[in-house]
Amino acid sequence: MKLTNGVRPSARRRGSPSRTIKRLSGLVVLGVVVLMTSGCSAEEALRFGWPEGVTPEGQEMRTFWTWSVIAALAMGVLVWGLIFWTITFHRRKKNTAPEDEIPRQTGYNVPLELAYTAIPFVLIAVMFYFTVVVQNNVEKKEENPAVAVNVTGFQWNWKFGYKSVTINGEQLVNPKTDSKLGTPFENQITEYREEEGEKVPVLGAAGGRSNEVRDYLAYDKIETLGTSSEIPILVLPTKTRIQFDLAAADVIHSFWVPEFLFKRDVMPFPKENHQDPSFQISEIDREGAFVGRCAEMCGTFHAMMNFEIRAVSPETFASYIKYRQTNPQATNAQALQAVCQVPDSVTTVPFDTRRATSGDTPKDLGDKKNTKLANCTPEV
Repeated sequence: MKLTNGVRPSARRRGSPSRTIKRLSGLVVLGVVVLMTSGCSAEEALRFGWPEGVTPEGQEMRTFWTWSVIAALAMGVLVWGLIFWTITFHRRKKNTAPEDEIPRQTGYNVPLELAYTAIPFVLIAVMFYFTVVVQNNVEKKEENPAVAVNVTGFQWNWKFGYKSVTINGEQLVNPKTDSKLGTPFENQITEYREEEGEKVPVLGAAGGRSNEVRDYLAYDKIETLGTSSEIPILVLPTKTRIQFDLAAADVIHSFWVPEFLFKRDVMPFPKENHQDPSFQISEIDREGAFVGRCAEMCGTFHAMMNFEIRAVSPETFASYIKYRQTNPQATNAQALQAVCQVPDSVTTVPFDTRRATSGDTPKDLGDKKNTKLANCTPEV
């Protein structure tokens, strides 16, 4: 059919650029409205599911993660846009060409091919550069950190000991006198035999293993031992560089505090496994309680192998250490209460070794952001 002026009517009306822009603008507005009505702040949305970091290293990794996701989304939007643009504007139109006609080809476009080959390499190089920078900052270690903690993982709990502590220039824990390496079997040796003029231990209780097989484990004068009835709480100061020295007494575990945005495997025989068992954080930037977990499948009660980081002010931490030094028989809960801190964990609960639960776990264990006891006077 032809019109009176002899022009064939268009088989399909093309969408105008203004209409396309309006549609895209509507999608953007819809996305903003969904974000605002979801209750998420902009900062929370830009974390893309990551926890909020409480250390400078954690914040740096979170920033790197945010920009990595934004770059990936931008590339995805570009690719999706090109796909839909091709589908929309380069499909075959009715009555415009014979069905057996080959569309115009754009192959062997050298500048275009060089562009989409070089751009990914540039993006990879940029990502690699920032990955190395962030990784070096996260793994950076300084000599003589103010606080050094020995972390020992075992099936299925944790032991924490203070290797060295210096707060405000005062050395409270001396690593030369208050910490040592040893073996858990040394107290089980009760019989010796003569062998080539030397006394050799008769290994019975040690299961036939060498007495030195676990001589990399640390033992400190001030320690906190977790049990199936008590969550171990590791008390640490804020605004202080802290070193963690990790070791496992049996199988491989993993030391993970989600708010640190960082985890490190806790291995037995670190020297033989060519592992650096230490890492540092430059500071914890706020007070509060942060749950810690084992992030390596280590056996039956792996999922219940939790602990808590209790971050307090340097002054409160110094009082806590002094209380434990002057009251060596006091429990960790008593020491926490003595410095006006909630004595029990507010982030997790002990596990039931009977593999059963009565369903009576409290929903609210306490305030993670404020662990101070009200109307309390410190004893130290």
